[in-house]
Amino acid sequence: MADDKEVEKTIAEDLVVTKYKLAGQIVNRVLEQVLAKCVPDASVRELCDFGDKLIAEETNKVFKKDKDSKKGIAFPTCVSVNNCICHFSPIPSETDLVLKQGDLAKVDLGAHIDGFIAVVAHTVVVGGGEATGRAADVVLAAYQASEAALRLLRPGNENYAITDVVQKISSEYGCKPVEGMLSHQLKQFRIDGEKSIIQNPSEPQRKEHEKTTLETYEVYAMDVLVSTGEGVGREMDTRCTIYKKTDEIYQLKLKASRMFYSEVRNKHGSMPFNLRSFDKETSARMGVVECVNHKLIEPFQVLYERAGELVAQFKFTALLLPTGTHRITGLPLDKAAFKSERTIKDPELNSLLNSSAKSNKKKKKTKSGTEEPMEVETAA
Repeated sequence: MADDKEVEKTIAEDLVVTKYKLAGQIVNRVLEQVLAKCVPDASVRELCDFGDKLIAEETNKVFKKDKDSKKGIAFPTCVSVNNCICHFSPIPSETDLVLKQGDLAKVDLGAHIDGFIAVVAHTVVVGGGEATGRAADVVLAAYQASEAALRLLRPGNENYAITDVVQKISSEYGCKPVEGMLSHQLKQFRIDGEKSIIQNPSEPQRKEHEKTTLETYEVYAMDVLVSTGEGVGREMDTRCTIYKKTDEIYQLKLKASRMFYSEVRNKHGSMPFNLRSFDKETSARMGVVECVNHKLIEPFQVLYERAGELVAQFKFTALLLPTGTHRITGLPLDKAAFKSERTIKDPELNSLLNSSAKSNKKKKKTKSGTEEPMEVETAA
């Protein structure tokens, strides 16, 4: 899958908007099906494999007549549990994880059509039932912060306005956003565009991270990760399985590395991929080493909060159109199932959360019987 080097296409074009929305509908449907399988005794490896296969199947069904259309996985399915922050998606040779009743599972995935990317993440309590205590605190904090972020994702607003509101809402629930996590602008074939929104930056990060203003016709993947602990991610002994090609150039020495890199370019282009997608896992694991050492590909590290802490995540994709901000991915949360003793007391935050997020269109039933994602226009 080669990268498209033509003039940049944006959501100023109706066809581009259509492709984003189609990708959004696909990831929402896949997310629902993966979440439904997050039950006690389920294998995380099998869940991730199931999600990836479903994305491939669903994207293959659209734009069939366009032979040059590239489509598929934009971010491999991850299921990160409890204190695992992100990017847990084990390959067959790595240790699997089995879900238990009451676990907090974060499902994260993405699809693209012609390089137009839609990503999504949602947090669920394994086995269902009512969540109380710190589990309820962290899920409500992350969800409410993501809802507030949606209302601030408007042309003319600064990225740090979103950084600050995520911080404030997390604090109301006695939680912290995970330090340094980025929400990126999305571009065709680029999951990490130039502009980004940082959460809970350290002092050095705050100095380095550029202030930017959101503009019409931009697309964002808004990713909110909140912890009951310190909010600091750390690598443990879990091996990385997800990578992405960079723009670096280097002449690889090993044959295995050259074969691996060639397959990355042809099959995945600049999209993140899981080593699971390669036929020969051993060869892929050999090839990845030299590529990472010379920065031809970069890893998405599996990060953890301290043992015993909990992390919740909600991610959605939003199009900043002249008619308003349209959220094309994301599932609603049944807030009644999360009983926290804490509430948001800050009147400004409550005012923001209570501001209207009107749907421009009524939900339409799809052939599968599921509802299309709601298009949301933030309040003026």
